[in-house]
Amino acid sequence: MAKKNNKKENKKKKKYFYRFVKRFFDIFCSIFGIIFMIPVMIFVKICYLCIGDTKSIFYTHNRIGKNGKIIKLIKFRSMIWNADEVLHNVLLKQKKYKEEWDKYQKLNDDPRITKVGKLLRKTSLDELPQFINVLKGDMSLIGPRPLIEGELDAHKGNHEIYESVRPGISGWWAANGRSATDYEKRLELEYYYCENCSLLLDIRCIFKTIKVVLFRDGAK
Repeated sequence: MAKKNNKKENKKKKKYFYRFVKRFFDIFCSIFGIIFMIPVMIFVKICYLCIGDTKSIFYTHNRIGKNGKIIKLIKFRSMIWNADEVLHNVLLKQKKYKEEWDKYQKLNDDPRITKVGKLLRKTSLDELPQFINVLKGDMSLIGPRPLIEGELDAHKGNHEIYESVRPGISGWWAANGRSATDYEKRLELEYYYCENCSLLLDIRCIFKTIKVVLFRDGAK
C-alpha cells in the first residue's frame, strides 16, 4: 500500500514539475517571439497598405481553450477583412465548398485568402501573434490546435481528452502532416499528445515543427 502511495506521489511531483517547466519555457519563448513579431508586423502592415487594405492586420476569433474556456485567438490576418461574411455566402452558394468545409473545417483553394496571406500561411508567420496568447496563459507553445465552437462535436470528438491541456501554437498534429491529414487522423494525433504529453514529447514536437516549417511539409 505504501509503495502504491509513493508511486502516486512521485507521479504527481513529475506532473507538477512538467507543468512548471512548460510554463516557464512558454513565458521565456513568448517574450522572444513577440520581439521577433514586431518587424514582421511592420512588414505586413506596409504590404497591406500597398494594396489599399487599411483594415487591421490582426484577426481575433473565439476558440475553445483548456477545460472548455473561450479564448480569443490572435493571428495576422491572411484573408480579406470581411472573410466571415464571404465564407457564409460561399458555403450557401457553392456545394463543393460546403462539403469540403464540413469535412475539413477549411478550404484548399480558399477564395478569401489574400496574396499577402498566402505568403504568411506558407511561412507560418501568421501564427506569430499567438505568442501573445501564450504569454497570457491561454495557450502553450505545444498543444492541440485550438478549435472553433462546435467543431469537436461536429466530428464526434472527445471534449474530456481534447480540452484537458492548453491548446498550442504547434502540436503533434501540426508536426505530423498538418493539412495533409484528414480530420479523423488529426484527432487521433491530438489525443495522443493530450494523453502522453511530457517534456520529451514537447521537445520532439518542437524539432519536428521546425522541420515542417522549413520544408513546408503539409502546409496549405
